[in-house]
Amino acid sequence: MEAIVYETFGGPEVLRHGQAEKPEPGAGEVRVRVVTAGVNPVDYKRRYGLVEEFYPTTFPAVPGLEFAGIVDAVGDGVTHAVVGDEVLGWTTTGAYAEYALAGHIAAKPAGLSWERAASLPVAGETAQRVLDLLRVKDGEVLLLHGAAGVVGSVAVQLAVAAGITVVGTASEANHAYLRSLGAIPVLYGDGLAERVRAAAPQGVDAVFDAAGQGVLPYSIELLGGSADRVVTIADPNAADHGVVFSGGGTDPEAVRAGLAEHARLAAEGRLDVRIADVFPLADAAKVQELSEAGHARGKLILKP
Repeated sequence: MEAIVYETFGGPEVLRHGQAEKPEPGAGEVRVRVVTAGVNPVDYKRRYGLVEEFYPTTFPAVPGLEFAGIVDAVGDGVTHAVVGDEVLGWTTTGAYAEYALAGHIAAKPAGLSWERAASLPVAGETAQRVLDLLRVKDGEVLLLHGAAGVVGSVAVQLAVAAGITVVGTASEANHAYLRSLGAIPVLYGDGLAERVRAAAPQGVDAVFDAAGQGVLPYSIELLGGSADRVVTIADPNAADHGVVFSGGGTDPEAVRAGLAEHARLAAEGRLDVRIADVFPLADAAKVQELSEAGHARGKLILKP
């Protein structure tokens, strides 16, 4: 099958476009023909070997966590999917490939495009997990760093829908976008704490850091010196500040339920992920470079 494979940690040059053995589903497993695969920052971090604690690598490895595709084969004992089902979810063998074994999956609603379906699993699960960890509720104020990114923008939409006031940090070019999602945008950089206080004079109740650009000290200051309601998904120095670093969900039922709910909301037009561009699978190295540079305005998608 067509696939992207790497056999050592390193830069984008270690990614090889070629052929790999098609995975066979075992008992309880589902194989999908991948139609679209989402590209995430964790993909290049795994390629560098930076997140082995959360995603241990066995070489040769195929990158990619999330996909949308069609069930192609099922193993013994599978009752939650049949051949021909259109699904989205997480892979256990890598999404940058023509075929993959699926982990947590949900049905793809008919009205949801393949590109948008593949953009939901990682961003939706991450955003929901952190909001739940922060215990933010109707009437509270959430400061969200990196609010215009893929995870950040999904978190904004979920929080606003729950009655939470969101103050989102972003470049000025993304302020109109954040306003369209219902957030109050503020410019990141020097003077951030003062701008947040001006935007939310009633104070901030919780902080979600999806940027990882040294904002934790400001965040703790804005919460009166407490790190209890600060969570980061992007700052590896979180422990130095007494902040929780959240790297992945552990409750399979919650992950599957969240995936199905986010797919439903997206199909109804109530949850959106900006698609920056769609590329052929052979361009995976270039696409990971774009992801690492951090300038893509929206989700990067690969099509095998």
